[in-house]
Amino acid sequence: MSHEYGALVLQFRETLTQQRYNRVIVDSYCRNADYFLSYLAERKIAFEAVTPTDVSNYLCLAVQRFCEGHSRAPARYWVSIPRAGIHGLLRLTLKHWPPEPATSDVGELLCREVCDQYQTWLREERGLAVASIDALMWEARYFCAWHMGRSATPTFMDLSIQDVDVYFDMRAPGLRRKSLKDVAERLRGLMRHLHRTGRTAVDLSPQIIAPMLYAYETIPSALSSVQIAAVLKSTLEDRSPLGLRDYAILLLLSTYGLRDKEIRRLRLDDIDWRAGTITLRRTKGRREDVLPLPATTGAAIAAYLQHERPKTRNHAIFVRHVAPRDQPVGPDLVRKTIKRAYARAGLPYTRSHLLRHTMANRLLAGGSSLKEVADVLRHRSLNTTLIYAKLDSRNLVEVALPWPGSAS
Repeated sequence: MSHEYGALVLQFRETLTQQRYNRVIVDSYCRNADYFLSYLAERKIAFEAVTPTDVSNYLCLAVQRFCEGHSRAPARYWVSIPRAGIHGLLRLTLKHWPPEPATSDVGELLCREVCDQYQTWLREERGLAVASIDALMWEARYFCAWHMGRSATPTFMDLSIQDVDVYFDMRAPGLRRKSLKDVAERLRGLMRHLHRTGRTAVDLSPQIIAPMLYAYETIPSALSSVQIAAVLKSTLEDRSPLGLRDYAILLLLSTYGLRDKEIRRLRLDDIDWRAGTITLRRTKGRREDVLPLPATTGAAIAAYLQHERPKTRNHAIFVRHVAPRDQPVGPDLVRKTIKRAYARAGLPYTRSHLLRHTMANRLLAGGSSLKEVADVLRHRSLNTTLIYAKLDSRNLVEVALPWPGSAS
């Protein structure tokens, strides 16, 4: 192996070590990266010109060689380790990996240009949240690639409502009405953008028909006080290595009705221990709220910080306990924590948003108005809170009409 390739592996090892990967994993990743670079050198493939096909060919060869020396077929684990090591090396040393589509394809270039403009407009003009932009852009990229793959010419001028219907029918199998409505809304936004930028002669968005969903046709589920107590008790009594972290997360969710991302974005300097307050920043409503910190919740967070939180330079309250370390917890951590807590308490639920519904139900039962519920849940619009009006049985009784044929 050349000196240049040896320096790449050394840099890769140093990066993994800084991210506090286990020594065995570091050795395994670097060993597979070393094998891959030797494979490229033998076939005179420039490292800067590596393609996903080259990676796939190497992995197939590696699995074949493994099978020759073992009596049983390789498990997925034996393939995932080489793949992880190679992709980690490529992401570290190459600026663009995976590589962009070939620039000689006019259709690919047009799709990329349309999607880049659309994303910029959603971010700068509409001011949407990152998660909303990601959902819209996924649909936009999928639709543009689908249309260019079946269109005779690289243009959107020949796009018709019949084409949109064909795409919609392709996406429909296996989706519920709510998901189908979301697909229709995303397509409408893309159609408006294509017409606004002059890429289609007619605005097709009004012709896209979404499945009928009646406003507030469902009743939000909510946990009872007994069920909430069972969830918290089962977590507090859990003897797992991360029981204190899970308990602190559950208390934050049940006390403030936080969203998943708001939990993950909490930082050490958001808590004022002397004043007994917690500040919620970077929320979905783009607000900054200072809320009182109950003693029980504060004690749970302090116990996690003192006894379970790993040593790290990151200022996030909840950080990763496994490599790559020194990073905030991932997007799935809160959902998995809630799911485990429900299972321990014997409840047939999985959604973390259920605790927000429970918070709203508890406030309404205590006599709070919808405006007060909207303030606590940090809704930018009161219309978002109207769905909880169906939980307000105290006020619904006063407006209920007599049942036909009853004595009243």
